[in-house]
Amino acid sequence: MIESIVGFYTKSAAAEARDVSDGTVAREWRRRKWSVFLSITFGYGFYYICRLSFSVAKKPMADEGIFDAAQMGIIGSALFFAYAAGKLTNGLIADRVNVRAFMTTGLLVSAAINLLLGFTTVFWVFLVLWGINGWFQSFGAPSSVVSISRWYNDEERGTYYGMWSSSHNIGEAITFIGTAVVVTSFGWMWGFRAAGIACLLMAVLIWRYLYERPEVYGLPGVGGDPAKRRGNHMSAKQWAVFKKPAVWTLAFASAFFYVTRYAINSWGIFFLEAEKGYSTIEASSIVSANAIAGVLGTFFSGILSDKLFAGRRNLPALIFGVIYAAATALFVLGPADPIIDTASMVLFGLALGVLLVYLGGLMAVDICSKEVSGTALGIVGVASYTGAALQDILSGYLIEAGKTIVDGQSNYDFSVAGYVWIGSAVVSLILASLVWNSRAPE
Repeated sequence: MIESIVGFYTKSAAAEARDVSDGTVAREWRRRKWSVFLSITFGYGFYYICRLSFSVAKKPMADEGIFDAAQMGIIGSALFFAYAAGKLTNGLIADRVNVRAFMTTGLLVSAAINLLLGFTTVFWVFLVLWGINGWFQSFGAPSSVVSISRWYNDEERGTYYGMWSSSHNIGEAITFIGTAVVVTSFGWMWGFRAAGIACLLMAVLIWRYLYERPEVYGLPGVGGDPAKRRGNHMSAKQWAVFKKPAVWTLAFASAFFYVTRYAINSWGIFFLEAEKGYSTIEASSIVSANAIAGVLGTFFSGILSDKLFAGRRNLPALIFGVIYAAATALFVLGPADPIIDTASMVLFGLALGVLLVYLGGLMAVDICSKEVSGTALGIVGVASYTGAALQDILSGYLIEAGKTIVDGQSNYDFSVAGYVWIGSAVVSLILASLVWNSRAPE
């Protein structure tokens, strides 16, 4: 049994090399590369459907008295804490296993958990399952990045990495619109069930169309030999990253950025329904504008910094950090107007898309040796999702503390939570500006 499981995740052996100059082989090479790219882009987008289903279901669950806001905050944090731990450990594992099997497993288990959640109202069951979901959610990004590094060379990797990074916007848009329609039509339980069914189908497609690595099919590999980077030299460079204050400053900047990011993603729909009186579909449609706009921000972030700012991320990070904080303030403090609220989410999404690339890893990678990019990304990732987890607990507590019941109707005061969301965006902006002159080692 154990041997079968190990065999399933073991890298497949390389096949006999084929002549890529042959037209048929060259066409196969291009087809497989595009198949890999589309599989990880839409596959990782669907990971988000099983990650954000709870966000859409929160208000209906609160209205039915299933959980209060504080309990939902604790449940939400379980996913983020597990994801933060898995972000680093599963990245190490993804380098060593069959990524086709690894990515399929993550989405398959996440889908199964969502299906199970559509049949329970027990707090501890929800908490444990949502935490497990967080762990398996962390299979997606490492598998995707490893696939990109195996199929795309240095000259094209950045372009396809940026395009792949927009995959989360695809998942968010589908969730905030499609899942909202399901929840409104059939109830919150079907929100989880529909997410599970959709992701089960996508897991099948990942298994079918995500190819492991070129050498398995007799095609030439790309990139250098990782074995050349082993030993004390590598250990010393990794330790140097841990000792670099600028990396930790960026990690904390990303953590506060993620506080605001997931405050809107996790509580934005609830906020618009409870504070501004929108229906579930209306609120979800408004929040989905940030996901749609985020595609542009993410897609063009690298081009923006490379072409207009000569490869420097600091100035565009400052500009979009100001936009990010201002858009959050407009969303929280502005009047209940669909045009204003949608405009705030468009600006928020554009800024988020850019900052997700810069603060979410690229700025840290820029100031470290490229041989230890994974270490820098790991530090930033752990800090980011720890911030997201603490946010969910704090937001849930503050929202529940501001609840009053009048004539059997629950009313919520979001003022304190809203200022925390705005303040976090401002703190992120300030911290990011402190590394203005940091450079990579020679």
